[in-house]
Amino acid sequence: MLNEERIILMTHMASYEEHEGKKNVIVGNYFRSDYIGFQVLKSIISASIAFVIVFGMFIFYDFEAFMQDIYKMDLLAFAKNVLIAYFLMVGGYAVVTYIVYWIRYNKVKKSLKCYYSNLKKLSGIYEK
Repeated sequence: MLNEERIILMTHMASYEEHEGKKNVIVGNYFRSDYIGFQVLKSIISASIAFVIVFGMFIFYDFEAFMQDIYKMDLLAFAKNVLIAYFLMVGGYAVVTYIVYWIRYNKVKKSLKCYYSNLKKLSGIYEK
């Protein structure tokens, strides 16, 4: 005899495993601090590369005027302004990344908790 509750539960779980379950299990294997730290590190590296590219484009946009003004400007103040802009950009990007991946990690853990609860419920149905 077919048990409708078991079939519905198994279908629901198979759908979860097929769509988002694969990614969620990978994320769920990490500790929260490891997962978020790794994502923040990747974003800091990406933001640094993006800053260098944008800064290079800014300099090369009007390179002739920059080269003429380089002898007139205070290079220490210019470097200080560039470093401040860099740290503001990278710091802001890191904070946003931390918040986004903290929320994602919590959603994944909640989803996996529900999945494992369904596994226990299915195991209980089989025991009956």
